[in-house]
Amino acid sequence: MQKTLYGVLLATTAGISPIWAQETPFEANAVYLGTLTLSTTNPEDVAISTDDLEQSNPGDLQDIFKAEPTISVGSSIPASQKIYVNGVEEVNLAVSIDGARQNNRIFHHSATTIIDPDLLKAVRVDPGVAPADAGPAALAGAIAWETKDVADLLADGDASGASANLEFDSNGSVWNRSASAYGRSGNFEVLGFMKWADGADNRVDGDGDDIPGSGTNLTSGLAKIAWEGQSGDRVEFSYEKVIDDTYRPYRANLADLTGRDQGERIYDIERQNIVLTYTDETPSGLWDPTIRVAYNETELTNAEEEQFTYGRTNSFNALLQNKFSLENGDVTVGFDYYRNEASLEYVDYSGTWDSQDLSETLINYGAFAQARLTPVDGLDVSLGMRADLQDFSAHDELGGFEDYDETVSGFSGNMSASYDLGDFITVSAGYSNVWGGIQLAENYIMHSGWAYSSDGFDTVRAKSKFLAAEIFAGDLAFDAKVFETTIKDARLASYRGGPNVTANLQSLGFEVGASYNWGAGFARLAYANIETEVNGDAADSYSGLYLTTPLGEEIVLQAAHSFDNLGLRVGGDVQWVLENAEVIDDGLVLPAYSVANIWADYTPAAMDNLIIRAEINNLFDETYAARATYGQEFDSVEPLYEPGRSFKISATYKF
Repeated sequence: MQKTLYGVLLATTAGISPIWAQETPFEANAVYLGTLTLSTTNPEDVAISTDDLEQSNPGDLQDIFKAEPTISVGSSIPASQKIYVNGVEEVNLAVSIDGARQNNRIFHHSATTIIDPDLLKAVRVDPGVAPADAGPAALAGAIAWETKDVADLLADGDASGASANLEFDSNGSVWNRSASAYGRSGNFEVLGFMKWADGADNRVDGDGDDIPGSGTNLTSGLAKIAWEGQSGDRVEFSYEKVIDDTYRPYRANLADLTGRDQGERIYDIERQNIVLTYTDETPSGLWDPTIRVAYNETELTNAEEEQFTYGRTNSFNALLQNKFSLENGDVTVGFDYYRNEASLEYVDYSGTWDSQDLSETLINYGAFAQARLTPVDGLDVSLGMRADLQDFSAHDELGGFEDYDETVSGFSGNMSASYDLGDFITVSAGYSNVWGGIQLAENYIMHSGWAYSSDGFDTVRAKSKFLAAEIFAGDLAFDAKVFETTIKDARLASYRGGPNVTANLQSLGFEVGASYNWGAGFARLAYANIETEVNGDAADSYSGLYLTTPLGEEIVLQAAHSFDNLGLRVGGDVQWVLENAEVIDDGLVLPAYSVANIWADYTPAAMDNLIIRAEINNLFDETYAARATYGQEFDSVEPLYEPGRSFKISATYKF
């Protein structure tokens, strides 16, 4: 299903570089980050192009989403960053990398999905209302990450290429070095990418104070090999890995607890993603298949003198689907499967605590159908359903509790529509009712003393809805949307509270924005206000664990301009986050802050393969903690502050 939108609307939705009229697939509630690179044979292919990534040059997840006020990222350390979409934490979204479903029930003090932005070609976010083919348990939407392919890096007709990048960030003395090589010969394509990032020092905040545990030691890599026959049959194998291994605060998402100097410890995080995919690049009307088999795992090791803790989450998942092209749209029908496991091994050499060797396993069988239709001109409709059957089990290798098993099932549905009221106004709305079954517990809080109830677990269910409108007036565009997500019986297992604790969440908010495109550049201004409640009370970052965090109001401004005759692009962005007094009784008011960043890219006329980039981040040296960062409302917590002013310079050469 395709729908014509003006590029200025895409800028309004994305906040990156706008483009002019494009054919885009319909998903009324999707957030597209960046210029959209689209394939008319695969209308779900929505991507940030290589040019967009070079323009935004994201160093972490905050940089990717900083122009989108309804998507927040907490923590100044990538190893503990979490994403909140419409106020809901990402563990409640269906998250995939290259189509592989991720199992993200890792340590609550660490990152949920650690990923290197340098590996990315695309990000798609379906906030709240997600289609059925986004995967099971898309309670509050979906996030789909896509890594680079040979086709994204090689121009048509070229057989091979390579690139090298060197970057220095003054705050923390961080060096980033990366290199890639790629090529195609006959029916084969090969790509390899490696990156090493290290910093000699901790970063410092706007007051010049050390941000504890903010050193850099990251390695990432990506390898892909693909074969495509003359018939269009394509088989692709990819392997992606990220390693972050250095000293972090004892609890990596906060600096410390007041009056308790807990110091730092090693956080060794390793995440890998292995994907094998078959597609037909020359599909017929009734035959457009995708077959995928994938495995991914995240390992987190904390090793201390008297303790050793090893947590692992992994997922084996598979997909078999076909898209049927019809006269007025298409219907995707398929089956998916995953086996997710969360496990913990803990040894206390001092003898103070009991050793642990625990695991929970969740197996899900799903069937789905999603129709994207244009019944009449100007009206796009998306309708979907899925059914899921789950087998849940818990096991204690050391016999602390008896093995537990339970089988549950449920149905989910979604609908959304967009209608053009003339050439200048588009209205859209959507609703979803999603069954999430039993959620795995976070592995680091599993306990051999847990009593799994014979009465069974409550299964989680979420309802989301939105209403939106866009108005176009030449190069100017305006947009507005309101949205709500409620989640009932979300699992909030805790070390002391046991495995069966649940909570209810409500997230309610709205966004308004305006953008202007003058051909060589654009400007985008947006305002969002998000309020969340847990069990009927205003949420805080403790009660909202695994669910939400207090956000409030944010204003973002982004602009860029190209001087094509000079080979120069300049741009910048500003985030104003307003004070939030909707906190717990006797809690600290979340302070307002503003932060500005500017950048410039230059390509010399005599060396068009060279890009030199300079940035000044946190231009006015603001001392602040990002709003989604844990613990700011508690006087017992010292939150992690963001880096103060930094100067970054990089050079990228493409061979």
